Amino acid sequence: MTGLVALFCVLWSSAFAAAKIALVDCPPLTLLTVRFLVAGALMVAVAWALAGRPRLTRRDIVSLAILGALNNAVYLGLSWTGLTTVTSAFAAVIISAGPLLVAVVAWPVLGERLTVVKVVGLLLGLAGVALVLRSRLMGSAGIGGEDPLGTLLVVLGLFSLVAGTLAYKRLAPGGGLWVGNGLQCLFGGLMTLPAALLLDDFSTVRLTPGLIGGFLWLVLAVSVGCYALWFFLLGRSSATSASALQFLTPPLGLLFGWLILAEPVVPLDLLGIVPIAAGIWLVTRGWPRRAAVKPQA
Repeated sequence: MTGLVALFCVLWSSAFAAAKIALVDCPPLTLLTVRFLVAGALMVAVAWALAGRPRLTRRDIVSLAILGALNNAVYLGLSWTGLTTVTSAFAAVIISAGPLLVAVVAWPVLGERLTVVKVVGLLLGLAGVALVLRSRLMGSAGIGGEDPLGTLLVVLGLFSLVAGTLAYKRLAPGGGLWVGNGLQCLFGGLMTLPAALLLDDFSTVRLTPGLIGGFLWLVLAVSVGCYALWFFLLGRSSATSASALQFLTPPLGLLFGWLILAEPVVPLDLLGIVPIAAGIWLVTRGWPRRAAVKPQA
């Protein structure tokens, strides 16, 4: 399980830098639409080849459509549009604040117990995120202030991701991991297509190595690999514990932004990693080894 967690965190965090590269040569909604449709078709094909034609109820299909909207179309549609005007590291830090929102809402919505240890861990993680956000919002030591509208879009995308996390635990759609993730992507692509046709300028699309490489990474490593891992881990832990993995996003997001995009890193960024790491350990140390909640087979 530890190896899967580490792989998920690396793939999840790398998506922000990969998206930033690809978005240079393609509008966000167009890129997302094609990514969702291609990745969704691949995963449904894999599911069909491994287990035959999936048997889904009407409730399963409706549930997957809702999850496709929250976890794909709205979350990434908003956050990627915001990513065109903010740095990848900043977007990664904002999204990493999700566990606090999940923990607060999961208690009344899902009845998940919020222990004192988890509260302390979540608050430590939030404190670390706040330290990183301060240097990015206020501007310091080579980093200018981030774009307010872009920041708002990423924050709204975060709210959608939190809602999608809670909805997955509540709805628990059947059909298996591959077909479920694939249909979510397909529904997400169908939902972003009208917005892409209406809002994007297709004349700005350029088939550069950056766009092609970024697109392939986002489809194969992130949409297929990372999202499959995410729902696998979410199905075998509480929503609060699984979401706490997102606290690894700031240090890894900063690392990828620095290595790949040459985005600056300041002392407050590095200082924020310490409470973030402590928060991860506190929130996830009680992770059950066996499945607590399994998606319906």
